[in-house]
Amino acid sequence: MQHYLLKETHSYEEWRAQKLYKYPKCAKQLIIELNNPIKLADSELLTFKSTCSKTNIAIYRCKNIDQNDRQIVTSIAQQLGLRQLDANLCADEDRISVIKNIDQDVGKKKSHYIPYTNKPLNWHTDGYYNSNEQRIHAFLMHCVRPAKSGGENCYLDPEIAYILLRDENPDYIAALMQDDVMMIPANEINGKKIRPAQTGPVFFIDDDSQALCMRYTARQRNIVWKQDKTVQHALAFLQEILHGNSYMFRYSLNAGEGVICNNVLHNRTAFEDDKDENKKRMLFRGRFYNRVTSHQKPLEQAVNH
Repeated sequence: MQHYLLKETHSYEEWRAQKLYKYPKCAKQLIIELNNPIKLADSELLTFKSTCSKTNIAIYRCKNIDQNDRQIVTSIAQQLGLRQLDANLCADEDRISVIKNIDQDVGKKKSHYIPYTNKPLNWHTDGYYNSNEQRIHAFLMHCVRPAKSGGENCYLDPEIAYILLRDENPDYIAALMQDDVMMIPANEINGKKIRPAQTGPVFFIDDDSQALCMRYTARQRNIVWKQDKTVQHALAFLQEILHGNSYMFRYSLNAGEGVICNNVLHNRTAFEDDKDENKKRMLFRGRFYNRVTSHQKPLEQAVNH
């Protein structure tokens, strides 16, 4: 995509205008009502693709379904062209992860990772620690049961983050697209290396889709940033963006609802679970190596608005 190149100022301004034209104001505008998630109607598929094309994220709502049916994750994903499931460390044999609070279950490998606790989860994209060959380009989260309280997610389209950074200072984009800007040290548990160190950019162009993608984490530990003044200024400004802007979507998933996205930036507030084990927060998650196929809309005279 030429408009992501810093030298292409005209095509960038045109793309920027189209991107921001009638951009949704709240998460409710992203919700798609599904009659049957196992067999989506043509209109539902079109809405999924057009919504993801605009914002890189969509929220769905199912009614009268078995909330515990893991097939919902793979079925919706496959109908949207997502078939390359990531077999990550905490996934089950079907490559679907069950996300719930197991903080006290110290015998489980998942207890090492914040997503499997009720603690707040800082801003990140999924799989930022993966190798280039296993980059996460999309994920689907399906809510089986919400928390008793808390557990709200906040989402930000990486293309919006790119625009805000580039508008502030194009040098920030150049700095964050360097191949050596972000290093995640090797993952070791009890002296055993689970994953080697990974170094790469924050923003990059996907070879297959030519889409703008992002890998990022706001965590302070187990991450090494390039010691460069422009990089540090860019990261500080990105933190300002993530602290609050008008393009964020805040939403707490209810039972039967889910989010599907092209690996947008997201976080999660802390939550409190019900004491009843059968009422505790639980979600199914699938991560994918490819993206939701896009449905491009015409420019709609966006440059004139």
